[in-house]
Amino acid sequence: MTRVAAVGDIHLGPESHGVLRPAFETLPDCADLLLLAGDLTRHGTPEEALVVAKEVEDLAVPVVAVLGNHDHHGGCPDEVTAVLEDSGVRVLEGRSTVVTSGDTRVGIAGTKGFGGGFAGRCAGEFGEPVMKEFVRYSRQCADGLRTGLRELARAQCDVRIALTHFSPVPDTLAGEPLEIYPFLGSYLLAEAIDAEGADLAVHGHAHSGTEHGMTTGGVQVRNVAQPVIRQAFHVYNLPVREANRSAQRV
Repeated sequence: MTRVAAVGDIHLGPESHGVLRPAFETLPDCADLLLLAGDLTRHGTPEEALVVAKEVEDLAVPVVAVLGNHDHHGGCPDEVTAVLEDSGVRVLEGRSTVVTSGDTRVGIAGTKGFGGGFAGRCAGEFGEPVMKEFVRYSRQCADGLRTGLRELARAQCDVRIALTHFSPVPDTLAGEPLEIYPFLGSYLLAEAIDAEGADLAVHGHAHSGTEHGMTTGGVQVRNVAQPVIRQAFHVYNLPVREANRSAQRV
């Protein structure tokens, strides 16, 4: 069993020093890794990223993150990423990474994702250039997630996780106004997850949403935005893919 701690939308600012550190220091007792599902800062500045970095640096468990829309607001996501990576955080965008816990290999594929809506009621790549660009960007993010998950399948990880900021399904948006669903996620993310396979999909962004959801392919989806889970992090216990483990031993 792999224990995955996750939280998103912590929105740390200059006065947030030490707010989450005491809780994060308990992670070795209850989790094997920590996932951060975006919106780690308030305005996407390097100064705010440094506050986040101090909260998670030198933890006894690996930390993997994606950025959120707030982390892009300041126009310097590469600088935000660099600050986090300097503290040991693995920041993913269209990439994957593998962490080990004992003899278990846990693979995480990540992207911020983007909006566009869900099957039957979604934006199309048609019309004005700005609309085409909107949908293409969403597709680009989903394609990056697909590529990352495919890499993890080839690596025969024991556990595979899709980490995004925007939601792949409408289930976990329940509680948000229907009018803003297209700005909270995209079915393209779920298509990527179902096409390549995962044991869990984790996202944030929807502060008034619902924790539990599922893709049409049966992958569990969890909204870990802090206003939803109402704690420093939530831990999910995932079974190990015994078939993959057996294949690795041959």
